[in-house]
Amino acid sequence: MVAVLELAAVTVRRGAATLVSEVDWTVEEDERWVVLGPNGAGKTTLLQVASAMIHPTSGVAGILGEVLGTVDVFELRPRIGLTSAALAERIPRQERVHDVVVSASYGVLGRWRERYDELDHERAARLLREVGARRLVDRTFGTLSEGERKRVQVARALMTDPELLLLDEPAAGLDLGGREDLVATLSRLALDEAAPATVLVSHHVEEIPPGFTHALLLRRGVVVAAGPLEDVLTEQVLSSTFGMALRLSHEDGRWAARRRDPRQVVV
Repeated sequence: MVAVLELAAVTVRRGAATLVSEVDWTVEEDERWVVLGPNGAGKTTLLQVASAMIHPTSGVAGILGEVLGTVDVFELRPRIGLTSAALAERIPRQERVHDVVVSASYGVLGRWRERYDELDHERAARLLREVGARRLVDRTFGTLSEGERKRVQVARALMTDPELLLLDEPAAGLDLGGREDLVATLSRLALDEAAPATVLVSHHVEEIPPGFTHALLLRRGVVVAAGPLEDVLTEQVLSSTFGMALRLSHEDGRWAARRRDPRQVVV
């Protein structure tokens, strides 16, 4: 398989703070990864590197066969589908849902004078159907619930037929029903052989959709473990990652974690 993401000794510093340190990570085109860790672990920073939004302070970041620092990122970024809270905040609240999705063809937020052909409109409509948002096409983005907005963002991220799909905490802020709907949507996507390589950032193992294949766990900017999900997602590794003794269960393709004993703290 072809690697779509290759990080070698990637370190990101901001002032005196080291956000991620010496990260080695390879994602191949048929893999679906979840990146887990507590707040401040460096998950979003790592995704910013993977999306060509920031450059590493040191180390080498290879993305879709290109190396950051030697490629025009404005040509690279359209090949990457991205959802994030920061991106969602920039979507005009008065924008029609269909236009939120179709405008990704030009990499813009908010339609202006650009023109789209019928194939663009058909693709946007199909993607909205696939993520369960067909009935929202004529609504404005600002009138949607948080769960509906997340579905629309996923459709937008897929609009350009990306080679790499990056999802930064897509279930954040959702209630139980919204989370479960989104997990089901992402599971269908993960199980689709035609879907792009996918990386999902989360704090919670409960948000890992069935069909995801690999996990990378971070603590304080350092990789605790990385590899096939069934191998690296263990009670010991998860406890080390979150700094407390955790009980981990896996049933019907879904994961769950809870604290074992408040007096047992992993240092």
